[in-house]
Amino acid sequence: MAELRSEEEQLEVIKRWWKENGTSLIAGAVLAAAGVFGWNAWQNYQEGQAEAASVRYQQLVNMTAGNTLADDQLANARELISEITSDHGNTLYAELAQLLEARLAVQQGDLEAAKNALENVASESSRRYVRSLAWLRLARIEIANGNPEIALSLLDESITDALAAQRANVRGDAYAALEQTEQARDAWQTALELAQTQNQPLYGVQFKLDDLGVEEVTQ
Repeated sequence: MAELRSEEEQLEVIKRWWKENGTSLIAGAVLAAAGVFGWNAWQNYQEGQAEAASVRYQQLVNMTAGNTLADDQLANARELISEITSDHGNTLYAELAQLLEARLAVQQGDLEAAKNALENVASESSRRYVRSLAWLRLARIEIANGNPEIALSLLDESITDALAAQRANVRGDAYAALEQTEQARDAWQTALELAQTQNQPLYGVQFKLDDLGVEEVTQ
């Protein structure tokens, strides 16, 4: 009888607990299921967005493959860049589209537009490699604009080690623009050494050193 009473008491406790908490448990289970469904739906949406951004970016790359674009091609490319950055602003493809926008602006001789696009990437991107590319290209634009001192300051930004050879190369260009030959030579030699260490081809640097009368750097 004691065992039976104990079981009856336990059953009564369970009934009372369920009466008090059952509704919230069901609601919690429903919300949890909805959360899982919502998360999966969000994941699927994000994957779809990334795929769409990838397709559009590839269209942009194909569209701008030539060195010279007709006016209508340039207009179409800029429209597509605008679509990518507006519809997929938090993706890598939007940042790459902005880098490409800067390249197109340089080709058109619009260095100010190129600078604006690159500054936006450098300040907004969460990806260090992409930011580093933007800093390097901004430095090149400053050299082209006759501001090698500003270029050197840009090269002091947190640029990834993967682009160390390119940074040294641009630094050499900045020093050359300042007519600081020894510093330019050291920077270009460093660029070649880093390129060889990292197994990254770096074209044109040896020609610059040749102009200074420097022997080819060998591995």
